Amino acid sequence: MRLQLLGSGGFHPNERRHTACWMIPECRVVFDAGTSAFRIAERLESTELQIFLTHAHLDHIAGLTYLLVPMLDGRLERVQVIANESTLAAVQEHLFSDPVFPVEPGFEFVRLESRKSYPLCDGGVVTWCPLPSHPGGSTGFRIDWPASGEIPAKSVAYITDTFVDGTYDSFVTGVDLLIHECYFDDELGAKWAERTGHSFSTQVADLASRVGAGQLVLVHVNPGRSEADPIGLEAMKARFRATEIGEDLMVLQV
Repeated sequence: MRLQLLGSGGFHPNERRHTACWMIPECRVVFDAGTSAFRIAERLESTELQIFLTHAHLDHIAGLTYLLVPMLDGRLERVQVIANESTLAAVQEHLFSDPVFPVEPGFEFVRLESRKSYPLCDGGVVTWCPLPSHPGGSTGFRIDWPASGEIPAKSVAYITDTFVDGTYDSFVTGVDLLIHECYFDDELGAKWAERTGHSFSTQVADLASRVGAGQLVLVHVNPGRSEADPIGLEAMKARFRATEIGEDLMVLQV
């Protein structure tokens, strides 16, 4: 399965990274719709799309407005936006309010809580869990694909905008690929992570090791630092070797 990181930064775009969005084109699914969502249209493999949102902060939803043109010109015919009730309310009442963006693209809004899981291509199943430590809360997602012939079962988890507090360890246990935010390095994280509901280097690496993840890819990194390594990668690898920093347009295989 081919995953594409369209945006790997947090809070605001910088010269190196746009904000949160990643995509599995063949499954017609996107997770979050930050400023990098302008990249969705050229990667579409279907006229239908499901978009799962973690929460309603602007760096995760602003890109929903960018899908208006693909909806109008027919590249997209059906788009489902799936999120918890409070996130959907914020998107509909504020992002698509008349003073902000007066033309709603014609999305179908689906309340996340209406189902315990959502089907994807190739037998994949999306499940979710609440992440309460971020201001306003966030949602973690996991995809599990069953084994097929000689191809083993595979899994991906996406965790962003949260402090690593042990509450979701069981949700990500044994995942093959853990896409996890790492906003701060250890120095800044000691002061700001818990206060802002974000994660820092050591605690993310230790989480990946603790839950037996196969691979750790770091996203939602601090946009105030635009260098290739803003979080201290070598120190993280000493704790969990299979760690890398996500970059915009990175392709991941699961």
